[in-house]
Amino acid sequence: MSKGYPQVGVSVTCRSFEEYVLMFDLEQKDLAACGSMLDIAAGASSFTAEAHGRGLDAYAVDPRYELAPKQLIGDAGEEIAVSTAKLAQLSDRFDFSYYGDLDRHRAGREASLAKFASHYGAAEVRENRYRSGTLPNLPFEDNRFGLVLCSHFLFLYEEQFDYDFHLAAVLDMMRVCKPGGSVRIYPLISLKWEPYAHLEQLLEAVRAEGAEAGCFRSKLPFIPGSELGLFVNV
Repeated sequence: MSKGYPQVGVSVTCRSFEEYVLMFDLEQKDLAACGSMLDIAAGASSFTAEAHGRGLDAYAVDPRYELAPKQLIGDAGEEIAVSTAKLAQLSDRFDFSYYGDLDRHRAGREASLAKFASHYGAAEVRENRYRSGTLPNLPFEDNRFGLVLCSHFLFLYEEQFDYDFHLAAVLDMMRVCKPGGSVRIYPLISLKWEPYAHLEQLLEAVRAEGAEAGCFRSKLPFIPGSELGLFVNV
């Protein structure tokens, strides 16, 4: 069996608030204290919708927010079906201890998409909470957010984006993070399930900017070798 997850292009993801809390090892007190938070490459995940519903000041950015809502939601639904079929061929390689089984995994993705669609479908909410944009040129002012998150994009697509892109992306995440805030990126592996090859070089460059940087341990086992994420305390 070939190693890794077969993927062409960047997929649109649908993950829940609870998944974010676990995979980024977030504490509820930290979420309440951080002020504004940003989900980068958020896709059709419901983190922003659920966080907003909990009274948290959450925002999301993704290039797909240029699309009409119906198209984006339709694309996300198709991606759920496609990714589930791929996972069915590789199910023995993944850790389903959190999800239970593949059917429940899919149901969770569909529930997340439904929450996102409801939130995103309201024009005023969409205009205020969701912004079209890409790394490493985020459409936000400096020092805006207390917590900056990026899930399943950086490092995962290492074959498509080189080291210079990754460094520029992390530095831009640091730019929009306010002093005393935190940047978190998960996971630290590629689609081939191999550790990011330039991590030490990246850490040195980030620390040279005066930030504290290192690895945290995720609490959401699923992808082989995906135990670690990257934190940068600005």
